[in-house]
Formats: sequence, structure tokens, C-alpha cells
Amino acid sequence: MTVVGSVLLAIAATALGVVIGLVVLPSLRARRAEAVRARTGLTVSEVLDRVVESSENGIAVVDRFGDVVLCNPRAEELGVVHERRMDARAWTAVQRVFATREPVEVVLGADARPGRAPMAVIGLARPLGSDDDRFVVVEAADESERVRLDATRRDFVANVSHELKTPVGAMALLAEALLESPEDPEVVRHFASRILHESTRLGSLVTELIALSRLQGAEALPQLDVVDVDDVVAEALRRSDLSAEAAGIAVTVDRPSGLEVKGDRTLLVTALSNLVENAIAYSPAGSPVSVSRALRTDHVEVSVTDRGIGIPLEHQERVFERFFRVDPARSRVTGGTGLGLAIVKHVAANHDGGVRLWSRPGTGSTFTLRVPVHTEDVDDEAPPPRLVSTDGSTNRSRNGEPR
Repeated sequence: MTVVGSVLLAIAATALGVVIGLVVLPSLRARRAEAVRARTGLTVSEVLDRVVESSENGIAVVDRFGDVVLCNPRAEELGVVHERRMDARAWTAVQRVFATREPVEVVLGADARPGRAPMAVIGLARPLGSDDDRFVVVEAADESERVRLDATRRDFVANVSHELKTPVGAMALLAEALLESPEDPEVVRHFASRILHESTRLGSLVTELIALSRLQGAEALPQLDVVDVDDVVAEALRRSDLSAEAAGIAVTVDRPSGLEVKGDRTLLVTALSNLVENAIAYSPAGSPVSVSRALRTDHVEVSVTDRGIGIPLEHQERVFERFFRVDPARSRVTGGTGLGLAIVKHVAANHDGGVRLWSRPGTGSTFTLRVPVHTEDVDDEAPPPRLVSTDGSTNRSRNGEPR
């Protein structure tokens, strides 16, 4: 082939490419757009607009002059954009992207809505496209929950470290004191009893940490069984006998109720025991503690009432937090781990129930464990369950009316 022929062939190929680019490709795109419209009733542009508008993330596109050319409502909610202007921190990140063409992470904070905590917003500024240096897109997400969980984990690890260090350090000091007086029986007996107390406290702490870890999702609850509420109450009181006797506290209980719940007996006994032990620990000697059962609509409620020191209103929301103590000095005296009420809360939650607190300083407190009642289909001749009021004086007939 001659040189002229090769040139003509190349020109023809180029012309064909131009024709394809100008005619065929737009036609294919138009056909694709028509297909999208036929399936959805929307144009491609409308589909993209809806994707951006409905995104859980805040999306904003900005030019070199700081003008926001596109943003969704979520970008306003997360504080990326204020009245069509970029947040100052986001704009600083955008300018770096324009300068370097590299993505830049930015940390934003949005003002809290009424009744809500401030949000932790993490954004990423990046070029809109590899071949377009006119715009930068900022995409931001609400990371408040992740930040809260990270903070909770850090606090938990710090608290556990502190709580474990206390009895371990005490045992080390007591052991040193014991070694210095091996020939004095009274000293040996005194320090040995203190070591035993601290080792028992350490064992309780480790046991409750394991229980709390399982309740928070590390392990699934075992198969739930039908559990007799009266049996749970009786076992919880048996576990608390020694504590009550040592503290000079009389624990009273109402009549058996005959009620049943669907749950894990061991966990329910642990939760109720923690409530009773807590009532005993924070009651003055000689004061009463009472345990009562009642059916409220579709929940069984077991209430533990004391006449102790009570809990100030500002602390009532926090008493179910791990390691939170209203009176740390008293907790050290009683040997509490600070995990008892947290375990109660998680046991109740894992049984689709809850725990409620009423308290007044100087008057006392009532903790109420609520668990859904278990009912079985019975024939018409079967007697109804007896429902007992908190004073044990009220029975009910088959139709639910008081006798």
C-alpha cells in the first residue's frame, strides 16, 4: 500500500471514530437513559438527584470560590453547610484538596438539637473527578454512636483496671504485713481475714465482669424456660440471708403469687439477689427491706423496697452504669463491685423487660424488675392464677375482678 493510501485509510478511520463519538455514543446514552426512564419513570439525572437527596451521609459539592453548587439536606443537618456556605473547617480541607488533589479528612461538630447531645461528624473532602479540577465533594457521616462506644470502651477498661488494681494492691500490702509478723497469732489472724475479704471481693468482681460481658452480647442467652416467680424470689432471699443477718436487716416478703415468666432462672435470681443485696447494703441496721410481686397488665413486677439513705434525683439516671457509685466510701465498706445494678439492667433487657427506680433521699428506694408474664392456654375448668397485691390481701376471680 502506498503512503498516500495509508494516509487516506488513517483519515477515514479517524473520521469514522468522530462519527461514532458524535452520533453513535450519544445515541447509545440516550437509549440507556430512555431505558432507565421506562423502568423507573425517572431520568438518570433525577435518579442521581434522589440518591443524593436521600443519602444518610451529608454530601456537598463546592467550587474554588467557596460556592456550594450542590448539597443535600443531610449536609445542613450535619453542619457541613451553613446557609449555602461551607463550614470553616470543611472549607480549609477543601482548599487543601484543590492544592494537592489528595483526599483530606475533616472532623466537624454539629450543634445539638434540643434534648440531644452534640454530634461527632467525620467528613472526607476529595476531588469530584480525576479529570476535573473545578470542584471538590465533601461527604460527611454522623459517627456519634461509634465515638460514644469508643469512649465507653475506654472508660470501661480504665474502670476495670482501677477496680482490679484496688483489691490486688490491698492483698499485696496485707501479705507483706503478714510476713513481718509470722509469730503473732492475732496479727496473722487479722491480716489473713483481710486477705480473704479482698480475695473474695476480687473473685466477685471477676465473676460479675464475665456475667456482664455475656449479657451484653458476647454470648447468646441459653434456651429460655418457664420460670416460677415465687421460686426466683425464694432463692434470691436465701442467697441474701447472711448479708441481712450480718447487717441486722429484716427482709419481709408478700404471699406467693403463682405467676410465671419465660426466662433464664439463674440470671433472674442473680438480678433479684443484686437488688436485695443493694437494699441491705444501703439501709441502716434495724430498718426493713421488703420484696413484693404483682401483675401489671402483661408484665410481672418484683419490687424491692428499702428505708435507706435514698438516691438524689441527679444520680438516679446513672445508678445502672457500670462502676457508678453514689457513695464510693460506703461501697468500699460494703465491698460492692459497682456492677450489680448494671447486671440487673442487662438481665431485664435480655428478657424483654426493664428495671425502674423510685427514690427519695432520707426516705428510701424501690427498685422494680419487670419481665413479661408467661401465660398458657388452659381449658375453661382450670382455675385462674391468683393475683396478689403488694400487701398480699387481694385475690381475683376468673374474669379478673377482685373477689
